[in-house]
Amino acid sequence: MRKTSYVVAFFAVVTTLALNILSARRPDWLIVNNPEVLHSRVTVQYGLTQRCDRQVIVIPGLPEGSRLAYTDYKCRPFPNRATDSCEKTNKTFCMVWSTAGYFTELGVGFGVVACLALLFGVSTHSRRRRIWRAVAGLTALHVLFQLLAFAVVTHLYRLSMFPSFDRARPGTAYVLNTLSWLLGVLVTAGIVTTGISANKGHRWAAGNRAYRPIEG
Repeated sequence: MRKTSYVVAFFAVVTTLALNILSARRPDWLIVNNPEVLHSRVTVQYGLTQRCDRQVIVIPGLPEGSRLAYTDYKCRPFPNRATDSCEKTNKTFCMVWSTAGYFTELGVGFGVVACLALLFGVSTHSRRRRIWRAVAGLTALHVLFQLLAFAVVTHLYRLSMFPSFDRARPGTAYVLNTLSWLLGVLVTAGIVTTGISANKGHRWAAGNRAYRPIEG
């Protein structure tokens, strides 16, 4: 593969990695807006490792655009063994939800290694010739674990496996994760296509120094 292809692939993988990290750290994979009670409304955000509650005071008698006053924002670990009944009624949910968090961490790890492999491969022509398969494999694993996290959260959300999930909606972290694995699929396909084309000697992929079999 050409050095330019490796540089483009590096920045593409870095982009997917950044999206993955942001989605993993944000506490808003799913958002529940509870109905107003006694001029107070609570919005609950569920992340892979924490839950955040935002209490909003609705001040009556004011114009519609200025009736809300944010009063409190608290986060705690989620799921919590005692608070979220992880030892009893929600045991399966807690185990599966926590698995989604592990998937994102594995995805980040493979993404970092893929970036290092790209930097290593760009150094010499001979390395670029050989290492694209390893880069494609690492990028594929990076995408796979993001997709698994997405599938787990979507499954639990659609089945309302946790109380209040029937009133939840996807949040920003959910969208970032979706964008990340979609982009990752395209990047992986691009690396594989370019690598195979370079091996076949196509100049657009291999450059002026097209690959040729090494004669014994």
